Amino acid sequence: MSTALVTGATSGIGLSFAHQLAERGHDVVLVARDRARLENVSDDLRAKYGVGTEILVADLSDRAETGKVAERLADQARPVDLLVNNAGYALKKRFLDNDIADEEAFFDVLGRAVLVLSHAAARAMRERGHGAIVNVSSVAGQITSGTYSAIKSFVTVFTEGLSAELAGTGVTATALLPGFTRTEFHDRAKLNMSRLPKFMWLDADRLVTDCLDDVAKGRVVSVPGPQYKAIVAGLRFAPRSLVRSRARTVHRPKARQG
Repeated sequence: MSTALVTGATSGIGLSFAHQLAERGHDVVLVARDRARLENVSDDLRAKYGVGTEILVADLSDRAETGKVAERLADQARPVDLLVNNAGYALKKRFLDNDIADEEAFFDVLGRAVLVLSHAAARAMRERGHGAIVNVSSVAGQITSGTYSAIKSFVTVFTEGLSAELAGTGVTATALLPGFTRTEFHDRAKLNMSRLPKFMWLDADRLVTDCLDDVAKGRVVSVPGPQYKAIVAGLRFAPRSLVRSRARTVHRPKARQG
């Protein structure tokens, strides 16, 4: 029986990955900050699917705690066959309105942790000659909308480069680029999404199923949903000046009062 490790495993896309991997017979290592929620998910997976579970309480903005997760991935006595780097969140304010400490922690969770954990997992998997890495990026990485977009752009390009480096080793790397997905993500960031058209929303379970199918096919980039496939394809050919002008409209400073 193989083992998968999922970060951000207690909600949203990460929780869906945990359930679907357990349903397919994988033992699961669950990583998140909240022990109580981890224990609840762990109990649920064992009861529903009869798989082995392990919990790792870790705040990926803390380098020491990220290092502990990396050590687990590098442990050849307890091999991890699939890594899902999913942990993430959003900052409501614009870059210049945030404290730099908040931006640094944000980068550590969404960017540095992906780098560190992918490195540990890929080296261990390469030595064994098999394995897969899924790095959850975003369609937002194709545009210029603050540090979230910038970090997700890094995740996508990093994963593409890692995939090329792993070619012929039996290990694959896939970047998942979801669009707007019905999870706790936007509520936690206190973002008002009421104006978004219904057809733009993705279902987390469906996108995870599609992603795992893409991983099995060895695809490097997985874009769920026909609407987002079209958007990503269009953005590849759109002039960057047009993309930037749209970002300037979104982030235009508010007029001062008085």
